[in-house]
Amino acid sequence: MQIVRGPTLVADAQEKLRSGSTTFGARGSILDRSGRVLALSVPHFEVTVSPADAADFSRIVDGDEQVIELKIAAAEIGEVMQMSGQQVLAIIDGALAVDPHSNWARLSEAVSFAQFRALDALDVPWLYFAERAGRSYPLGAVAGNLVGFLGDDGTALAGVELLTDDCLRAANGFTRYERSRQGVPLPGTTQTHLAHAGGDVTLTIDADLQWFAQQALAERIEAVGGSWGAVTIVEAATGKLLTVAEYPSVDPGNVDGTPVEHRGSRAFTAPFEPGSTYKTLTMLALLEEGKATPSSRVLAPYRYLADNGADINDTAPHDDQSLTLTGVMVHSSNTGIAQLAERLTNRRRFDYFQALGQTSPTAVGFPGESGGILADVEEWDNQTVYATMFGQGLATTAVQGASLYQTVANNGVRMPLQLIEACESVDGTVLKTRQEDGERVFSERTAKDAADILETEDRASWVAGDVEVENYRVAMKTSTAQQPDGFGGYSDSYLVSMSGFFPAEAPQYVVSVNIADPVLMNTSGAASPVFRDVIMQIAKSYRVLPSEHPPTILPLEY
Repeated sequence: MQIVRGPTLVADAQEKLRSGSTTFGARGSILDRSGRVLALSVPHFEVTVSPADAADFSRIVDGDEQVIELKIAAAEIGEVMQMSGQQVLAIIDGALAVDPHSNWARLSEAVSFAQFRALDALDVPWLYFAERAGRSYPLGAVAGNLVGFLGDDGTALAGVELLTDDCLRAANGFTRYERSRQGVPLPGTTQTHLAHAGGDVTLTIDADLQWFAQQALAERIEAVGGSWGAVTIVEAATGKLLTVAEYPSVDPGNVDGTPVEHRGSRAFTAPFEPGSTYKTLTMLALLEEGKATPSSRVLAPYRYLADNGADINDTAPHDDQSLTLTGVMVHSSNTGIAQLAERLTNRRRFDYFQALGQTSPTAVGFPGESGGILADVEEWDNQTVYATMFGQGLATTAVQGASLYQTVANNGVRMPLQLIEACESVDGTVLKTRQEDGERVFSERTAKDAADILETEDRASWVAGDVEVENYRVAMKTSTAQQPDGFGGYSDSYLVSMSGFFPAEAPQYVVSVNIADPVLMNTSGAASPVFRDVIMQIAKSYRVLPSEHPPTILPLEY
């Protein structure tokens, strides 16, 4: 036996002798820009019993030794764990029925620290505890779409938890020793490996602003019967995301309570046809290439038949309109922008889509992030050539749309969007995320002309009264985009948007609102109250100085 099976028997013996415990390292916290906690580690405790040892025992009470019967102990344990004593006894009896010598059965996979202390105070000799790493999300569903969540085994599954797992992840420690038959550690056999905590991740997000935007969005979506929506707020000069609020949003502390389709971030992962907010891209290209000015003229009919056979029409029938480029934007004329954009080559327009980051994921690198959908220019059919001029025949994400307006607000310089500010290790070392330099896409002159046109829309469009913010000049563009039906046509579903920035004369903040399927108001008016209220909240929160000069109002017609 020793010669043939010796090594195997020795290994088996050593395995039976070995014992020990795991010390869990604390996973790092996720914080907002001001240090407010969005996610943190908290200890949980697994509770087990040794069924073979479960019996009456003695306990010292007020200096006297008292015998505690098994059923009394089970009732005490159950009271702390919100179980009945009979349920506790049933677990013990069930384990013994399988193995009369069983020394392990689980009562709970995880109890709170308060419950652990109460159970430990019972001083039950056959009750055991093992610490487990737990996760708490103090703000619940607020920013849950961004923060993400962990699996039952502690594996990062979504959001920032997954994106920055290398920083947040802890290293567990352990204690190992050989024990006697009675379970006593044998001298000289103990090995210890210390646990190491993970680093803390700081986001660019403002939790208070995130909460406000999410509340305003939720109320509006419920009012108009929408299915989901997003509010994106960007710091114009830096590209930092102050808010990516979504409704519905997942509560990371109760993932199972949220339908699967709402557990991620649609703002990053769900592209949609943006519609008229992307007339701004065409307008920018025209201005930058010197093919148009804010006062350039075009006769815009209700229906326009292009030379290549494409058929374009506006939302509602109207007489021919004598519009400037500004008027085209204010009246959101598809036929007007199509005729003006004929002055640009298809390739040049495609180049601007690329330069503005509309054909690739953002620099954030959010898990599952989409880069949008836009076929190469060589694959455009006759209708797509024109549809892309006014935001159809392509799909972009909510954050890509906000990035487009950030470029205008930042005098033509596109800053890569940023969500992660820094990672700080437990020793105080701060690793700031690499922030790429901005890239100039348009001249300052182009950006200024575009801002004047968009400010005129804020003051002269049909929603002007709904979006007016007293004492502040605002620039914006609306969109009511019919959505594809999945069969090559369009459905009765709309996604409405409003994107812009303020103060228009010296932009600081970009605000973009998207609401899907607003059945009770399928126009961009559905987004107006959220757009206005969020701007007012930003102005209060960040003490934005009121505008000192009157707005720029450009002519709409000739």
